[in-house]
Amino acid sequence: MKIIFLGTNGWYTTRTGNTPCVLIDSKEGYIVFDAGNGIYKLDQYITEQKPISLFISHFHIDHVSGFHSLDKVIFPQGIDVYLGKGRLKDFETLINPPFTSPKINARVHELEDGKHNIPFPVEVIEQFHTYRDHGYRVTLEGKTIAYSGDTGISDASKLLAANVDLLIHECSWIEIENPKWGHVIPTEAATLAKEAGVKKLILTHFDASKYISLDLRKEAERKAQEIFPNTIAATDDLIIEI
Repeated sequence: MKIIFLGTNGWYTTRTGNTPCVLIDSKEGYIVFDAGNGIYKLDQYITEQKPISLFISHFHIDHVSGFHSLDKVIFPQGIDVYLGKGRLKDFETLINPPFTSPKINARVHELEDGKHNIPFPVEVIEQFHTYRDHGYRVTLEGKTIAYSGDTGISDASKLLAANVDLLIHECSWIEIENPKWGHVIPTEAATLAKEAGVKKLILTHFDASKYISLDLRKEAERKAQEIFPNTIAATDDLIIEI
């Protein structure tokens, strides 16, 4: 099973990366987390007619701007888009003129918080963010992968991360700023991973206005590794296998 990081910036695209999008290539299908600008590279990696499942954490523009490019890439099998409960109205507002084209080949589903089988197991857990964010746990090929979206640390974070094989977690800040925004610094994500029994942590969603170079990401990785050694700071087009 491969995990490909198509976009690892937060807020906006720069030379350090595109905005958030993560692709998992598994036997059960292609699983995509968020639809930032990095999603335009999807057709470089989706080469089989396996099911495509796209999970949207929330509707801040950096996480959904890539919907604008999806009508340029046609997948014969279509895409199943999964949203947290109550977010369908946000999707329908965005995927319509004058904002973008409504022509993408998508089937859209809302998921209540809790466990589902679609047909692979997925758990939806609302996280702490300035506006509603949903984290996801998916089990593929016998391994569990958790994706945080944008979030600060909370009790819900611990549920999301508990004993997963891989935690993909945001790392927006270098140092703590306004806690009400719901973002983390490297040491907070690493502490969560250590306390939750995570096997591997990958940091992503680096605020483009703060992490202005990849060297700053490496420094974030170093700080996190002091607490949780099995940590990687993601960069665009990173591919890992688990």
